[in-house]
Amino acid sequence: MKTLLSLNAGEKAVIDSLSGDNNFISRVISTGFTPLAEVTMVQNRRKGPLLVYLRDTHIAIGREEARRIIIGGENE
Repeated sequence: MKTLLSLNAGEKAVIDSLSGDNNFISRVISTGFTPLAEVTMVQNRRKGPLLVYLRDTHIAIGREEARRIIIGGENE
């Protein structure tokens, strides 16, 4: 199972599913992290928050949250 946390800068993927409690899922869905959405990793420095491009918006997301976002293969 590959997660958003595993992407390197410049890589793209499609969100497959979300794992976590209802509060987490509700919060990330409201910011655009939904199944089948394409996400591009902008910055992943292996510490601190990640910066992703999703639905024409740059979003910073914590590393623990990124571990709960399951991605599928690269989408080109």
